[in-house]
Amino acid sequence: MGAVVKIGLYSARPQGLEAVVEEAAVAERSGLDSVFLPQLTSWDALTVAGLIGQRVPRIGLGTAVVRTFASHPLALAGQALTVQAAVGGRLTLGIGPSHREIIEGQYGLSYDRPARHVREYLQVLQPLLRGETVDFRGETLAATGTVDVPGAEAPSVLVSALGPVMLRLAGELADGTVTVWTGADLLGDDIVPKVTEAARRAGRPSPRVVATVMAGVTADPGRVREDIAARFSGAGAFASYRRVLAAQGKSGLEDTVVAGSEEEVAAELRRFGDAGVTELVISPVGDEAERARTVKLVSVHDA
Repeated sequence: MGAVVKIGLYSARPQGLEAVVEEAAVAERSGLDSVFLPQLTSWDALTVAGLIGQRVPRIGLGTAVVRTFASHPLALAGQALTVQAAVGGRLTLGIGPSHREIIEGQYGLSYDRPARHVREYLQVLQPLLRGETVDFRGETLAATGTVDVPGAEAPSVLVSALGPVMLRLAGELADGTVTVWTGADLLGDDIVPKVTEAARRAGRPSPRVVATVMAGVTADPGRVREDIAARFSGAGAFASYRRVLAAQGKSGLEDTVVAGSEEEVAAELRRFGDAGVTELVISPVGDEAERARTVKLVSVHDA
């Protein structure tokens, strides 16, 4: 896959719990580096990561992403460190504020000042993950206490970021960013430079840039994209996604899907490495056979 350091699987299909665990096991046998799990309105991502870690011994595990507005940092720190201990230090904690439509419409919570919220959230979460005591009173949250989970090291923290303010936070206060619906051009021209410069200015190591990408090896890319358009029609109306689509000259989320022959998909995925992405996390799309062909394409060896 070109210059990409690591390749992972984004496990987002609606399926039973045993199927999720088996999917991770297949990914490990295929030589993939990680499995990332979404936090939607189905399985709890961190709980499933802990279960996978007990039964699949080596693969890296991540969340993309846990919603910060819906979980106080004291609670999330305890949960994340518990999972980190359970999986032997393999956890990447991806977090993000989500979207107004979800936080206000589904949770009934305020989505006021999301960037300020994320900055303050990280100012609390990061010390807690390191075992430090916090006593914080900010504009959007307050926290006092310590989380003590013996033997658990702080996991790597990524922030979902698409715009300049959030990318700055991801570079300054976290270990990098995790993106969605972003093509290689936008990553190389905008996202990677911004988060890298923010980390440099803050004196932090070079950031991780984890790009989640829907990809499908198929003879019918139009059908695959039509399916994605139907499945994600609601998400396509979210303001942050509309902005990132506009920045790429695309009209719908389906336009970001990488689909075509093995050669076409491989060539496009290589461009993500050239753009500076450190980890490419593939969400296979299409029917069962097409998804299997996609996983085989990105695998180090056959499962």
